[in-house]
Amino acid sequence: MTILDTTVSTAQTSMSAPARMTRFLGRGAAFWRLLARGAVMLMFTLGIYRFWLTTDIRRYLWSNTEIADESFEYTGTARELLLGFLIAIAVLVPLYSAFFLLTLALGQMWSALSIVALTFLGQYAVFRARRYRLTRTIYRGVRFYQTGSAWRYSVYAVLWWSLILLTLGIAYPFAQSQLERFKMRNTFFGSMPGRFEGSGWHLFLRGIILWVLAVVPFAIGAVATILAIDWNALTSAAAGDDKASWLENSGLAGAVVFAALTGLWLLLSFAIFYPAFQTMVLRWWVSGLRFGEVAVSSRLRMTQVFAVYARFLGYALLFTFVVSVALMLGALVLPNISGALDATSEEIVTTVLVLGAYVATALGYSTIYQATVKLGLWRCIVETLDISNSAALEHVTAAGEPASPVGEGLADALNVGGI
Repeated sequence: MTILDTTVSTAQTSMSAPARMTRFLGRGAAFWRLLARGAVMLMFTLGIYRFWLTTDIRRYLWSNTEIADESFEYTGTARELLLGFLIAIAVLVPLYSAFFLLTLALGQMWSALSIVALTFLGQYAVFRARRYRLTRTIYRGVRFYQTGSAWRYSVYAVLWWSLILLTLGIAYPFAQSQLERFKMRNTFFGSMPGRFEGSGWHLFLRGIILWVLAVVPFAIGAVATILAIDWNALTSAAAGDDKASWLENSGLAGAVVFAALTGLWLLLSFAIFYPAFQTMVLRWWVSGLRFGEVAVSSRLRMTQVFAVYARFLGYALLFTFVVSVALMLGALVLPNISGALDATSEEIVTTVLVLGAYVATALGYSTIYQATVKLGLWRCIVETLDISNSAALEHVTAAGEPASPVGEGLADALNVGGI
């Protein structure tokens, strides 16, 4: 083979094979500092600082994500998030009040209807929030944006999630496939339209074994727990005078054993199977993304995701030990401090300290989770991307306008927001 043949063959291979051109440049220490500072500010501002922390996290993640030597830019601001949240609260407070009054006046039926209405509103907020985040994400000076009806997506999503519940999760792959198709066909990178090509059947066939291993034993255990109880004997024992042997006669002891084993299996299956399932879903989702002629695929491995969660578990256990020691020391020191106070002052000091310890502990676990799981998964996804036909990105022209932050604020108020 001549040098010319070798050159041509190499060029053809590089054109046909996906190009590994993605990098994540962020350092874990910088993200830890960002989150630690944010946790302290959240505690002293009673949660108001979360708008600034969310903005800082998004800027950090996108600015350190690089494709073809070009990084992304997040242009959203904390002021936009705060304004959107305040507008959402102005809408939700009268809505909550109306549902509360209708429930008092007309009965519990309105309470159920309020849950249904808020479910639809939550999915509406998810779609609108995604629109906001896309229009604040820029690559090579070109904006992402989203079209489509948020209310139509809401109805679509609620129907699919209802089917998921009715089928005990069997419909999940098909629901995700259809919902991603809805979102991606309304997603654009400048003049380049998006689409989703992931197959629900492909995800179903990969995940059905995990579903059987997790759900079937849990269902059997739940049924065994219910059948182990002699409901007639239990009712008779509760109504009668002789309650000495009610535990044995009602079969409640056996039911407790079945329930404990079922709960233990549920915890073990979640710890073992959830990272494996998440790997499947993430790899399937990333590999289904398309923008024009640009195709994306993923080489994400299960061991990478397990390593991310193992790191979280290690830090969480270490933090739990530190918190336990601090609480024990506090329990020893607090009586000496409160001994010099009157009863009212002692109660106030104790309440403040207990509440502060609870908030600090919760923020600590949240910081560890974001610094290990969220950052770890983001890094793994970015660094295992393969992009084909990236040359098409050179021909994209700018399009789209910034969207209102109200949807993001509504998602935050309803606790359905995301990165």
